[in-house]
Amino acid sequence: MRIAINAGILLAPRTGIGHYVAELVGALQRRGDPDLELNLYCGWQWTQTLPAAPMPGYSGWASAVKRLIPGAYQLRRFIEQRGFNAGLRHAPADLYHEPSLWPLDFDGPMVMTVHDLTHVHYPQTQPRQRLAEIERRVGKGVAKAARILVDSAYIGREVVSHFGLAPDKVVVAPLGVAADFHPRTAEATSATLLGLGLEYRQYLLCVGTLEPRKNLGLALRAYASLPAAVRARYPLLLVGMHGWNEAAFASELQAALATGQVRLAGYFGRSQLADVVASARALICPSLYEGFGLPVVEAMASGTPVIVSDRASLPEVAGAAGMSVDAMDPAPLIGAMRILIEDDAEWQRRMQAGLLQAAQFSWDRCAEITAQTYRATLA
Repeated sequence: MRIAINAGILLAPRTGIGHYVAELVGALQRRGDPDLELNLYCGWQWTQTLPAAPMPGYSGWASAVKRLIPGAYQLRRFIEQRGFNAGLRHAPADLYHEPSLWPLDFDGPMVMTVHDLTHVHYPQTQPRQRLAEIERRVGKGVAKAARILVDSAYIGREVVSHFGLAPDKVVVAPLGVAADFHPRTAEATSATLLGLGLEYRQYLLCVGTLEPRKNLGLALRAYASLPAAVRARYPLLLVGMHGWNEAAFASELQAALATGQVRLAGYFGRSQLADVVASARALICPSLYEGFGLPVVEAMASGTPVIVSDRASLPEVAGAAGMSVDAMDPAPLIGAMRILIEDDAEWQRRMQAGLLQAAQFSWDRCAEITAQTYRATLA
């Protein structure tokens, strides 16, 4: 089986879908299936090797192009399609796997991964040009795809309902946990924490791109309502890239940062992120909508209890190990934070439950289901 995978997202700093592509491809390659040949279309060129790092300066360059060039999305697609077609003429593929909502044109069978329907439920959280391009492409892609991979049963049900698909066309392939995410001692993480001015298990953590869908405003309001002594001892660390429409909660964020108790750390590489996740008192994921929620599983695998909103796939992924709270009301989140800070016995119970829950998710399992889907499609 010669599989062409669109891996262009690996040019950008890795967030959700980028991690998905890198981890899935790595797990598929580790399987060593003799009948499976992967060719990655990565930034207008083909390779069988995962890029070690994103393209230097990619984020700034891409933002400038979108801002300055009318029809930038269409121009980019035109160039990508030409490179894709040229590569296939030299190395034909039996099947094309598109890992996002932007499938390229391909004459043969296609498997498509739909991670979520954010563009349907929260179109206001997408830049206008990006939303228009998604709407232009996703329906045709879903209709053409022989199989649709989804990250969670919740998203599977949404995809079947929204697109009117037969349930057997949709395959749930839960995401996994990278090997970097595991419990770590205070000594192992001391260098990272020292550079951030943090103490082991003495801070709260949010991980995610700074954009409205992540609902960080709820976390900021709940945190601000904690007793002053608690906030002095447990700062709130925000880790993630600047995202679209961050201005929607910029004033709230700036006011929180001015206290010195909320800290904005920006984007972290994998090693530093793993240290920070494994050292937090708790991870807070108040998102309005997630197709899976990788930071939640990564935190549980690191021995860090999680508080998640009651929306979309988050309760499914966190299971009974997570503390589920109302996504619109800060009061339950305040209570959950106080419990994990003040009740050591409950913290230990949630920590142990999280380790067991996270053990259900692995990239090897995701790769196995994906490889089976390739075979079923070509059969």
